[in-house]
Amino acid sequence: MKAFVLGAAVGYVLGAKAGRGRYDQIMRTYRKIADHPAVQGAAGVARAKVGEKTGLGERHKSTAQANGRRNASDPAFNKS
Repeated sequence: MKAFVLGAAVGYVLGAKAGRGRYDQIMRTYRKIADHPAVQGAAGVARAKVGEKTGLGERHKSTAQANGRRNASDPAFNKS
């Protein structure tokens, strides 16, 4: 626990010294990587595999449907 608190404190100090500009640069790079189609595809595959192993994917989907909510990835969601 001490190591975590120490790491968080060091990260905070170093982040504060780097400033907002560096933070924005890191976030732009993160978003560029996260929005890349290859990364999105890999994340989808990983999400599907985890859902298969845990059964959470189907449960979440059925719960959302039971509550009458629509998923943004559902083609019917975007139809007006």
